[in-house]
Amino acid sequence: MNAGPILWYFADPMCSWCWGFSPAIEAVREMYREQTKISLVLGGLRPGSAEALSAQGREEILHHRHQVHERTGQPFKFEDALPAGFVYDTEPACRAVAAMGELDPTLIFPMFKAVQSAFYAEGLNVTQAAVLTDLAASLGVESQRFAPAFASHAAKTRTEAHFRLARQWGIKGFPTLILQRDKNVHLITSGWQPILAIRAAIDAGLSKA
Repeated sequence: MNAGPILWYFADPMCSWCWGFSPAIEAVREMYREQTKISLVLGGLRPGSAEALSAQGREEILHHRHQVHERTGQPFKFEDALPAGFVYDTEPACRAVAAMGELDPTLIFPMFKAVQSAFYAEGLNVTQAAVLTDLAASLGVESQRFAPAFASHAAKTRTEAHFRLARQWGIKGFPTLILQRDKNVHLITSGWQPILAIRAAIDAGLSKA
């Protein structure tokens, strides 16, 4: 028997264009949930970064955020964003999402969105375990469950497996959507696109799958 189609969503919760794409992926999940499995793969935008952002690096990132805001309308908190000393390490945020997916698979997308919203719309430091634990609690997962899961070796290993899968697929940027059925693979988008373009590409891919 042929397996059903899978729509792979490669993204990082600390990627600004992925935040811009958030309404589109939510719409896709609602529209196509009966037609295809939709799987989130945490891409690892800047995993393991250890140095604080330079002033130039901060300005470049804020410039990109303004572009995303203007293009997509997604909310951003620009005041006091990326304060001095901020280390842009996306591994903890990705690991929080991976840990949540293990605790409750139905919450992996909600946790992903919660981390995005906290980082971009509220200006919270989502590299910090306490902030991520609070976000899990807001989704109904108690800190006594989430904190040890987040800190576990298993969560770190699972997160690295996400990163490795993105590399194996040759993903160069986020967001990326790929539709797969067996050996048939269709690139839906590499980068942000409006929902109408995404729907057209998915429909075309499903018709060929």
